[in-house]
Amino acid sequence: MKKHYIVYSSQLSMEPNSAHEIHDVLCANSVANLNYSTAIIYPDTKRKSVNPLEWLYPFSLQTPSQKFIEFYNTDELLKTAPLPIPFFLEKFQTKILNPSHAIYKYYLPYHVFPVTEIIHTRDWNCVKAAIKAQIPVIYECHYFQDKPFEPEIVNSPFFKLAITQAELIRESVIQTGMPPEKSVWLHNGFSQSFLNRHLEDAQKWRNELLKNGRQSLVVYSGALYPFKGVNLLIDVAKILSDIQFVVTGGTEEQVNSYRKIAQDKQVKNINFLGWILPFSRVNSLLQAADVLAHPHCSGKSANFTNPLKFFQYMASGTPIAITEIPPLMEFRNTPIISGWCEPDNPHSFADCLQWVIKNYPRKAEGYKENIEFSSQYTYEGRAAKILSYINL
Repeated sequence: MKKHYIVYSSQLSMEPNSAHEIHDVLCANSVANLNYSTAIIYPDTKRKSVNPLEWLYPFSLQTPSQKFIEFYNTDELLKTAPLPIPFFLEKFQTKILNPSHAIYKYYLPYHVFPVTEIIHTRDWNCVKAAIKAQIPVIYECHYFQDKPFEPEIVNSPFFKLAITQAELIRESVIQTGMPPEKSVWLHNGFSQSFLNRHLEDAQKWRNELLKNGRQSLVVYSGALYPFKGVNLLIDVAKILSDIQFVVTGGTEEQVNSYRKIAQDKQVKNINFLGWILPFSRVNSLLQAADVLAHPHCSGKSANFTNPLKFFQYMASGTPIAITEIPPLMEFRNTPIISGWCEPDNPHSFADCLQWVIKNYPRKAEGYKENIEFSSQYTYEGRAAKILSYINL
C-alpha cells in the first residue's frame, strides 16, 4: 500500500486573513515539490455531505480545484483530500456524534493513518490521535505555550519534531515539557513562484496606482490586524503626502474600517485593495513598488511573529523598510537592500522610507542582493531542513 506525507489542517476556509491556512498548504506544496507523494487533508466544512459512500470511504486524493490553486498559489504535484462532513453531524450535534469525533475517532485512525508515512500538523488533537496510532508526527507550534505538554505524547518515539518560528517560542515549549532534542525553530518561507519576474504586470500596477503626479509607490501586503502596523502606515502616509501608499490583504470588514480611518484623518494617498486573487498577482504588485513596508508594532506579538510577507518581500527584489522587531533582527546585517527603524514611530518610519527611496531607486528587474539572499528561504528549503531531522 502506497503511503503519503500528510499535512493535516483543521480548517481551510479559502477566505481572507488565513495566514495559518496558507502556511499549512505551502508546507504540503513544498514537500510535494521535493517529489514526495503529498496530500493536504482538512474537514470539508463548506460542503455538507449527503452521500453515505463518502462517509464509508472518506479518503480520496484529488487534484486541487482551480479556486484552491488561485487562492493558495500551489503547484501541480500537490494533492488534496477534503474529509466529507455528514450533513447531520453539525445539525444534530451530540457528545459522540459531531464533526470532531468523526475526524479524530473515525476518519483519521481508520482511513487516513493506514496510508500515512508521516503526518505534519498544527492541530494538537491530530498529534494525539497519530501518536495513539503509532504514526510519526511533526508538530508546528507557533505560539507561546501556556500549559504543559502531555509527557506520554512528546516523549513517544513517534513524536519526531516540534517546529517553532522563533527562538523565544522554542524556549517556551521546552519550558513546558517538550524535549529539547525534538525542538527546532525555523523561519517561514516563500513560494518559489515569487522568484518569477513580471515586468509588464508590474508596470501595469504602477500605471494604475500612481496618480496625481506621485512618482513613488509604497506597498504593504499581509494581514490587517492592528499589531501589524497598518494604523501607523496611515499616519506615515499623511506625513508623506507626495508618495502613494497601497495596502493589500484583510477581510472586507477590516478594509472598510481602515478606509474609514484614513478618510477621517483626511489621508488621500493610501489605497486599500483588499484580498487580491489569483494570489499570484500579489507577486507582480510587490515588484511594482519602490519600497515594501514592514511596519510591525512592538509588543508580545512582535516576539513570535515570523511573517510570510517578509520573505515574499525579499524574493521580489524590492527594497524594504523594516521595523526592528526581535525575529527579524538577524537580518539587520545581511546584504538585503533595506532600511531599518524603531517600531511605533510614524516619523521614524517615514524617514526610513525616504532614505530607502533616495538611496535605492527602483529597478524593474529587482535588486539581485535581495533575490539571491532570499533563495535560502523558500518553503522547499524549509521542507528539506525538516526532512533532514526525520528518517523517511
